[in-house]
Parts: sequence; structure tokens; C-alpha cells
Amino acid sequence: MFKKALFLGIVSGILAGIAALVYARVYHSSLGADFSKVVLPVRIVAASLFGGVLAAIGYWTLYKAVGSKGEIVFNLLFSILSFASLLAPFAFKLPLDIETPELFPGMVIPMHFFPALAWYTLKPIFIRRSSSSSEESSSRRQRP
Repeated sequence: MFKKALFLGIVSGILAGIAALVYARVYHSSLGADFSKVVLPVRIVAASLFGGVLAAIGYWTLYKAVGSKGEIVFNLLFSILSFASLLAPFAFKLPLDIETPELFPGMVIPMHFFPALAWYTLKPIFIRRSSSSSEESSSRRQRP
């Protein structure tokens, strides 16, 4: 189970990093706001990968600690932490020579949700409920 969760975290982190790089390029080309000196592409991918691996460890830990309710708790915590991470772009001090600093939050805030979106999208592919648990639930329904 841990290997599946870790692999999911790595793949979803890489996918989120690629999506964030594409978003940054589109943002730059459409608005002309260049933050490449402040937000390096390597850091974007590294942050997304870190978020994915951290999510995998958190998912596995909660699943072991809480059991079948761990997924619900994880989803709630992952969403809350994604929203809480939005405080960082507002606290970030940009260099004075950056043009249009007001566009900076518009670029980085959506990127904070990419790891969660990638995780939620790919999770059914990597981690499926075991057939034994579905058999148990169907046998419980049949009992009078």
C-alpha cells in the first residue's frame, strides 16, 4: 500500500509540476508578466513533487491510523492545507525591479491547487479498494 501511495505521490507531483509550468508559460504569454527570476521552473516542479510525496506519506499514515475513514480525513486535510498554503504568495516579498507585482498572486495561487487536483485525478488509477472489502460490505447488506 505504501509503495502505491508513494508512486501516486511522485506521479501526481510530476504531473502537477508540468501543469504548473504550462500555466506559468501561458500566464506569461497572455499577460506579459514575467516572474521567471523569482519563481524558477525547477522550484515549481520541486514544490509540486514535494507536495505529492508529502501527500502520499500523509495518506498512508492516515489510512493506517484511522482505517477506511482515513481517505475522507486525508481528502479534507489535503484540501484545507491547499487553501492554507495560499497565505505564502501574499507574504512573499518581490524584488523592487519586478514589473506588475500585482499579477504575481494570480500566477502562483492556482498552482497551489495543482498537486491536490493531480492527486484526486490519479488516485482511482493507482489505489483501488480491495475486492475483499467490497465483498464484506456486500455480505453485510445481505444479512437480516
